[in-house]
Amino acid sequence: MSAGPAKKGILAGLRFTSLRLRLVVVFALVALTAAVSASAIAYWLNREAVLTRTQNSALNDFRQEMQNRAATLPARPSEDDLRRTAEQMAGGSAGYSVLLLGERDAGKPIIAASNPDVFTLADVPKALQDAVETKRELSAANAYEYHLFWLRTERGRTPYLVGGTRIINGGPTGYMFKSLEPEQKDLNSLAWSLGIATGLALLGSALLAQAAATTVLRPVHRLGEAARRLGEGQLDTRLRVSGTDELAELSRTFNSAAESLQKKVADMSAREESSRRFVADMSHELRTPLTALTAVTEVLEDEQDSLDPMIAPAVSLVVSEVRRLGDLVENLMEVTRFDAGTARLVLDDVDVADQVTACIDARAWLDAVDLDAERGIVARLDPRRLDVILANLIGNALKHGGSPVRVSVRTESVEDGEEELVIEVRDHGPGIPEDVLPHVFDRFYKASASRPRSEGSGLGLSIAMENALIHGGSITAANSPDGDGAVFVLRLPQDASRIERGLQTRSSQGEEEGDAR
Repeated sequence: MSAGPAKKGILAGLRFTSLRLRLVVVFALVALTAAVSASAIAYWLNREAVLTRTQNSALNDFRQEMQNRAATLPARPSEDDLRRTAEQMAGGSAGYSVLLLGERDAGKPIIAASNPDVFTLADVPKALQDAVETKRELSAANAYEYHLFWLRTERGRTPYLVGGTRIINGGPTGYMFKSLEPEQKDLNSLAWSLGIATGLALLGSALLAQAAATTVLRPVHRLGEAARRLGEGQLDTRLRVSGTDELAELSRTFNSAAESLQKKVADMSAREESSRRFVADMSHELRTPLTALTAVTEVLEDEQDSLDPMIAPAVSLVVSEVRRLGDLVENLMEVTRFDAGTARLVLDDVDVADQVTACIDARAWLDAVDLDAERGIVARLDPRRLDVILANLIGNALKHGGSPVRVSVRTESVEDGEEELVIEVRDHGPGIPEDVLPHVFDRFYKASASRPRSEGSGLGLSIAMENALIHGGSITAANSPDGDGAVFVLRLPQDASRIERGLQTRSSQGEEEGDAR
């Protein structure tokens, strides 16, 4: 398998899943936002509840111990008294360390800690010390000179609660130091649990989004497939409608549009078939009287020199118009064969230079055409149809362009190593107006609307294009870059055998379908 188709398949898959991907992403983002918000709120509420409960319990216990033990110390306690009291205060169930500050004598502070290795005065923030030691005035709103103050701090990466207060009316100052590491571990466990819950919510939302996308996109995919089949010409394509939601309404609208389109196409096909049959029947019916008229005009043309000079112009006009009518009928017959799909290729090996020369010689154009074609360029084509193409292109150049008309023949390499036959017909006339270029191959199109009755029928270039297309080729028209005349370029495969096999296959399929009907 080549890389090109694989790459196209991947890109097509990405295009197919783009809406699915957007739905999954939107669901995931909504779920992630909701889960993260809920988790953050839950974590914050639990954190505050845990810390507040632990903090209040420890501070209330510390306050009570300060009242029960530190307040009973003498005004000038010894260091042993302070240390013993600090150890007693720290020995409770609250699990904090205690630091007591007193005075041996005026201006001679002493410090005692329940565990000096864990808690010293250096661990107490200066701001907290200042707040604890500040004496406040008594008032109706303030019944105590000293209050209990606390704050949370960190040592290393471990959070601690530090609180302090002072005994009123003279007494030691006490500080407590409690580790919040157990609470931190509990909160970390809660954070992990909330993170896992968020991940599960995200996964669940992705699965729900996938299910929702499948539910939504399956009808959309069916609608896309139906639209593709409808675009390919399967006008009987319909969608199965179930439910009453918007997608069901869309399916009903599609079925209604497809039914209307099928009816209109059927009506147009019927009218087109009727028109083709009319043209074919008319052309066929005209051939019998036209044969008689042609025989009469040939006799009149032979006797033209002996006719009355007053009658001769009329006879000449009748002869030319009958011939023009004959050409028109033949062109119409050819057009109906193309429209009916009954045109066939009769292939033969053709020396292109000889074929072009024979076409020019048969129509007595040798003096007006310059041929640039090497002998030996052989192509497998339908020689009759190639002659029709060349006659129309060269004749059109001589009629509307100007001599000399130059015809050049060459081959070019195309994809897959195949060769392509290129025949270029160039005149030296005024060129083709820009507004006419897109229509030069249209049927019955004439550049001058003021001269609707001209020698041509307006079918020549159209028939030339049809003969090129049936070979698997094409014709392009353009003006010469130097502004001197128009250039028609015919491109045909050098071997049209593959095209012929395709035509035969389609013909056999058409016959089988006709038999089935």
